Amino acid sequence: MAHEEQLASVPLFSQMSRKDLSRLGRAVVERHYKKGETIVKEDEQAVAFFMVIKGKVEVTRGSGAKKRKLNELGPGGVFGEMALLDGGPRVATVRALEDTDCLVLSRWDFVAELRTNPQIAVAMLPVLSRRLREVEAMLEAQ
Repeated sequence: MAHEEQLASVPLFSQMSRKDLSRLGRAVVERHYKKGETIVKEDEQAVAFFMVIKGKVEVTRGSGAKKRKLNELGPGGVFGEMALLDGGPRVATVRALEDTDCLVLSRWDFVAELRTNPQIAVAMLPVLSRRLREVEAMLEAQ
């Protein structure tokens, strides 16, 4: 499967044209992580987006007695989308539960694509707006 097809399955990129997905697809790199290896660490500066293409990862928050498992992601699972937009601190740690391959898109490469192809950002706005509405609805329901 071409990288652009894999990226098309990511909700944040779902409204992009094939041409824009192809551009992003050329910017991603494949990385391999060994079982037990930490891929991203909570509170570190976020510099990339990841998509699991093979293997499984565990998403946790906190450490020691306060460590809490948030999720497990297999092929097609994604993490770090917000890193592309703000480069803020990671909110969780992600560790490989088994040998894992990921597609990685750096914020640097993503921003370079945005500068030359601003229509990418326009395609992402409806998705981000929908996410904000969902969060607002959840907060109102609490």
